[in-house]
Amino acid sequence: MPRTPPVSIVIPVCNERQTLESLHRRVREVLAANKLEGEIIFVDDGSSDGSWEVIKALARRDKRVAAISFRRNFGKAAALTAGFARAEGDVIITMDGDLQDDPAEIPRFIEKLQEGFDLVSGWKQSRQDPLSKTLPSRLFNQVTSLISGVRLHDFNCGFKAYRPAVLREVSIYGELHRYIPVLAHQRGYRIAEIAVRHHPRVAGRSKYGWGRLVKGYLDLLTVVFLTRYARRPGHFFGTVGSVAFGVGLLINIYLTLVKLVGHQAIGQRPLLLLGTLLMILGIQFVSIGLLGEMIAARTRPEQDYSIAETAEGSDDGKH
Repeated sequence: MPRTPPVSIVIPVCNERQTLESLHRRVREVLAANKLEGEIIFVDDGSSDGSWEVIKALARRDKRVAAISFRRNFGKAAALTAGFARAEGDVIITMDGDLQDDPAEIPRFIEKLQEGFDLVSGWKQSRQDPLSKTLPSRLFNQVTSLISGVRLHDFNCGFKAYRPAVLREVSIYGELHRYIPVLAHQRGYRIAEIAVRHHPRVAGRSKYGWGRLVKGYLDLLTVVFLTRYARRPGHFFGTVGSVAFGVGLLINIYLTLVKLVGHQAIGQRPLLLLGTLLMILGIQFVSIGLLGEMIAARTRPEQDYSIAETAEGSDDGKH
């Protein structure tokens, strides 16, 4: 049987004062019932409702609790990054502090990791939220899965389990925390998904809705570019520029033939303006791609790959 790994549970908190005591108790009960060694890391992301006082009280009572407080609200990605830097477990689990994630699911995440996966994402299959929250999330997940090529049902779910190696190689900022599976998949890590129970909100106010769609869309474009073209920007800008220049050139060749063969005036034709504009844009895009390649060559990290494992020969086989 594989050994039970120590677990670090990272919980970003923003105005969750009413649920913290109950969440801490339930997590402790799950760890004890499953004979899991673990630590609970609360990261207070600039709460204004007294959450930090509750967290400090929990840390005084329970030596397994680690507490981090930000000076102001920096966002969930920053809170997770601070928690990851503090985590010492062989398995790192993230969950929200609003009690909608069920701590009883923690052993299932660990079991799935032990099947050989590097990241396990939760799927709130029966989501207990109003339509104003579930509808934009469903749309976001479908678009993200289609564009990124990572087949998950729920990118927004904060209930996830990681091997530490994933988080050492994947850095996040802004709103990119929901795209960690995409970034990890690009590095070659194995991704899995399990359906988890989801409970109705018992306190506090949701921080998600339609307003997140625009930010999510822009972040998705960022992730797609980072995973596909960060090391080869010339391929993207060069392709777009070459297509634009080629179309513009064909338009202008056609107009030249109209002028020379058909003896028609082309000076006032909008098509001439379009063809010229496309050629200029094409040259600009290709130039941007070349500049991007020069910058990427200068800033490319020394280790632009991910090692799964290594093996070396021994002297046992020598005669």
